[in-house]
Amino acid sequence: MTHSTARAGRKEWTAFVVLLLPLLLVSMDVSVLYFAIPAISQELEPTSTQQLWIFDVYAFALAGLLITMGSLGDRIGRRKLLLAGASAFGLASVAAAYATSAEMLIAARVLLGIGGATLMPSTMGLVRNLFHDAKQRSSAIGIWSGAMAGGIALGSVMSGVMLNHFWWGSVFLINVPAMLLLLVLVPLLVPEFKDPKPGTFDLLSVPLSMGAVLPVVYGLKKLASDGFSVPMILAIAAGLAVGALFVHRQRTTAHPMIDPALFRSRGFGAGIGLNSLATFAMMGSAYFTAQYLQSVLGKGALEAALWSLAPSVAVGVAAPTAAVIAGRVNRAYVISGGFLIAALGYGVLALAGTDALWTVLIGASVLAGGIVTVMALVTDMALAVAPPERAGSAASLLETGQEFGGALGMAVLGSIGTVVYRDDVTDSMPSGLSPSALDAIHETLGSATVVADQLPGRTGDAVLTAAREAFTHGMNLAALAGLVILIGAAAVAMVALRKVGAAAPAPDATADAGTLSRV
Repeated sequence: MTHSTARAGRKEWTAFVVLLLPLLLVSMDVSVLYFAIPAISQELEPTSTQQLWIFDVYAFALAGLLITMGSLGDRIGRRKLLLAGASAFGLASVAAAYATSAEMLIAARVLLGIGGATLMPSTMGLVRNLFHDAKQRSSAIGIWSGAMAGGIALGSVMSGVMLNHFWWGSVFLINVPAMLLLLVLVPLLVPEFKDPKPGTFDLLSVPLSMGAVLPVVYGLKKLASDGFSVPMILAIAAGLAVGALFVHRQRTTAHPMIDPALFRSRGFGAGIGLNSLATFAMMGSAYFTAQYLQSVLGKGALEAALWSLAPSVAVGVAAPTAAVIAGRVNRAYVISGGFLIAALGYGVLALAGTDALWTVLIGASVLAGGIVTVMALVTDMALAVAPPERAGSAASLLETGQEFGGALGMAVLGSIGTVVYRDDVTDSMPSGLSPSALDAIHETLGSATVVADQLPGRTGDAVLTAAREAFTHGMNLAALAGLVILIGAAAVAMVALRKVGAAAPAPDATADAGTLSRV
């Protein structure tokens, strides 16, 4: 009988590389539409509301179903769910590529989100089960975290490259060959894992989990884009209320979708919370840097996307390095250090002026390196303390926490930047502008840029300069807020993980390989 602490060999590492394919594609699909929207708008003629849904519905479907799909994979088998999700993702990609109406494209994006929700927890859960040696698992999850962060940046670049040569649907078709390869290789290389005694699937928890996640994520995203709104606050409150019902259901039903026993380990709950804080910082930074490159520095979309790849270098170095250091030092210190490094990155962003490309890139790179260090280590810590048969559910909770954290980061830091921008820009406009022009300038930097292009010479230049300075000032103050939050996160990590971070053995470290049903 094989002992589960055996080190992974070539087959397991090859299987891991295959599992990175769906991870990259799902993360790329978050940003792949950045350049395609003008071409889609010209051909499909969506309304402004439909255009927003084309962008957002993928992330909403993904976030709403993560918990359900993680639990389902534990019951029916993670490999089986991965293959089903890959098939759905590939078919939905074809449907999106050849959509003939905005409604058809929105429906295809919903299916892509559903497919993505099956792929994300399945891949992370399978990684947890492939690597039983703690050091190997830490290294694998470090690479996994870096690939996920890099995929989002790569998606926008890949979109720009494809659109330079093909029609807009090609940005979706790049998924198809990878999914076909996945369908061939996964049955050959990846063993099946599932809970041998899963119990009855709790159907009532499905709408409760969706009702808890979707209103909160939607409300936070709308607050970030549109500012304070009573309906959005009510949506968030409704989601939290349904969340309370969901938690009550998990505590009282005989076969919960999420086993409350997961949270009895101090490392699991702390890992989810700290992972959410890390995503808060990452997405809060991305909210500003993307706009800074395009609207402040005036770079084209593809050039801005290429520059935005620079932090990926730091990500590629940070995650594996963190895993090595955490094998020798109490990981509470390494995680806390990651937060402090990220705080330093925000400090650099707080110093940026209106012509500071390298300052922004260095700040974003330092921040990304620190954040990925945190994400890799807390993900490994949370998965390590979760029972192997619950790895899919544990992964889905981590990823749902990331959705919450990212939406909250854009809402909080984005709101700070918006308030500062609107206050500054109102006081610095030249005289003689029409009320409609002032309203548009007051709204966003993008709107101010459009107005400035329509104004004559010096007046347009004065409006654009003032708007860029106001945006940059808002980014500076939001970065200072992020710095303070991350210093607080470093302190919380040090206190919460000091005993947990001593790298306790994973639950399967002394268990028999027969703990799981493995085919």
